[in-house]
Amino acid sequence: MQNLNSMVLAIAEFARKAVWDEGGQDLIEYALVIALIAFAAILGMQTLATDINAAFLQIGTTLTSSI
Repeated sequence: MQNLNSMVLAIAEFARKAVWDEGGQDLIEYALVIALIAFAAILGMQTLATDINAAFLQIGTTLTSSI
């Protein structure tokens, strides 16, 4: 019975530390910021790729029509 009580107390202490410990909060905030930056970079790269594709199409059209 004593062993069970100590296990319950250990689990309760672990849960208390997990809830009140703010050390992991910074890690989550950094992960969210990195995810936001990655999302913005992906959107920016898609727009840039579309613009580059349009520029090459225009160059190809100009070269074809000048021949």
